[in-house]
Amino acid sequence: MEIQAFYDEGTSTLTYVVFDPQSGDAVVIDPVLDYCPASSTTSFTSVDQVTQFVRERGLTLHMSLETHAHADHLSGSQALARRFPGIQIAIGSRITRVQRVFKDVFDLPDDFPTDGRQFDRLLEDRQRVEAGTLEFEVMSTPGHTPACVSYRFDDAVFTGDALFMPDMGTGRCDFPGGSASTLFDSVTGVLYALPATTRVFVGHDYQPGGRPLAYETTIAEQARNNVQLPATCSKDAFVEFRTKRDATLSPPRLLFHSVQVNVDAGALPAAASNEIRYLKIPINAFSSVEESP
Repeated sequence: MEIQAFYDEGTSTLTYVVFDPQSGDAVVIDPVLDYCPASSTTSFTSVDQVTQFVRERGLTLHMSLETHAHADHLSGSQALARRFPGIQIAIGSRITRVQRVFKDVFDLPDDFPTDGRQFDRLLEDRQRVEAGTLEFEVMSTPGHTPACVSYRFDDAVFTGDALFMPDMGTGRCDFPGGSASTLFDSVTGVLYALPATTRVFVGHDYQPGGRPLAYETTIAEQARNNVQLPATCSKDAFVEFRTKRDATLSPPRLLFHSVQVNVDAGALPAAASNEIRYLKIPINAFSSVEESP
């Protein structure tokens, strides 16, 4: 098994292609569809990079795996599915909880499914999945969202937004359905229970202090040095820290643009009668701000 990482500077997102160089079987994890909110245009720079790598290496792409419904970038899974017919778009089965929440937030049509059928596969906790000669385990790691999963291939685990690099910490927990207490359990009880030598590949790197890009660490290093959640941290201390920290954070720049697309498996909204697609941007959706009398 080999791993190729791609970094999207605009959203600080890591996309990974995991592949068997002998058989050519491959999967992609968390692909990005580029989106400019100022012009409301999509582009395919990130998808093109993955596509070029897959084709140059002669790989057979079996699946596009989402670690969760991202709130900071649009998924590139649909674009990849158009380029590689037959690949399956997969996500954790608890995505249905997220769909129910955001169907109301975005006032999506009555017939918008909240049973996850938009995805080709809904994956269960501890399920073992084959993708050609590749095999991986699905690990439920909620907290950042209620539907987050990590994917374990041999000695490597892809944690999405549950764990970042040790000098960055963990994902935020203030989105609907998020829970710092649940994230503590996911990290300490699931991820830190893996062998210490397990390689950890993170979903984002924000390069704190201006350091160079980094995206690979180990369970041992995380448990020892994670600045927000070392193995020695108590649940009460982490929950207090995470709650206070999250209260100071601004919403992700593409929060509303991305979530309504990603709960629909990365599909853009259907075109209106004028053949133009529209995203919905709610006002004060998660705010108590009211107009002064």
